[in-house]
Amino acid sequence: MPARTIDGKAVAAAIRVELSNEVAKLRASGVVPRLAVLLVGEDAASRSYVTAKERAAAETGIQADIHRIDGSGDPRDVEEQVGTLIDGLNADPAVHGMILQLPLPEGVNADGLLQRIDPRKDVDALHPENQGRIVIGQARFYPATPHGVQQLLVRCGADPGGKHVVIVGRSRLVGLSLAAMLVQKRAGANATVTVCHTGTPDLGAVTRQADILIAAAGQPQLITAGMVRPGAVVIDVGVNRVDDATRKRGYRLVGDVDFDGVSTVAEAITPVPGGVGPMTVTMLLSNVARAARMHRSAGAHGN
Repeated sequence: MPARTIDGKAVAAAIRVELSNEVAKLRASGVVPRLAVLLVGEDAASRSYVTAKERAAAETGIQADIHRIDGSGDPRDVEEQVGTLIDGLNADPAVHGMILQLPLPEGVNADGLLQRIDPRKDVDALHPENQGRIVIGQARFYPATPHGVQQLLVRCGADPGGKHVVIVGRSRLVGLSLAAMLVQKRAGANATVTVCHTGTPDLGAVTRQADILIAAAGQPQLITAGMVRPGAVVIDVGVNRVDDATRKRGYRLVGDVDFDGVSTVAEAITPVPGGVGPMTVTMLLSNVARAARMHRSAGAHGN
């Protein structure tokens, strides 16, 4: 029997309904959740992602302000300009969340700028303080993509509690953060977690041990049917462009999983597109609403 397809669009839509209700309550209390997005340079993919975030924010009642910075000058000048903007947004009490859209133009120090963002407004959860809080189980925010993966698992009936989760990929954005989240002793987690990567010897021997297999290595169709235990749940985080002369755009999107092959052995699987992707923007906006609640609470206590 073919694997059940986990519909990320449907799950994301349900969460956005919940989020819209939450935002409406915040607005009724006088707090308008506000997100500042810093877009540096002319990267086409980044522009597309920012447009999607702006549209999704409007749907949920969150105000999104897009700050566009020309990234074509001397990297030091660009870095100074972006840093000054970050400082101003940090000081603006009307701004609850801030993200620096990556990648940045070559030569611009992304880590330095990310660390300049107030951790209380770092809704991407990339500041070292927020990363550390995740590891010790005191998260302020969860990174959007890992949180989206977790919510997909819980809401599709594949709660990770007591399961062996194997994550292929060790990036700070996904793999490491997700491992730190799922190993915690709390609801929606409490898993045994193995992190491996493309340099792991006999990768298939590790992935075949997974009750839940999460592919986030950034390598097209890395995970094949023979690398998946029959009946496993497979979450594909990868989004890769591969040439395809039959498509009008000249390419098609594929994940890190061979969807057709793995669908013959897995119990459930996410498609690409339409799986994890829709969840990422939704969970980012959830962090903005959380930041707004924290701001309101701090104000109520005179902090």
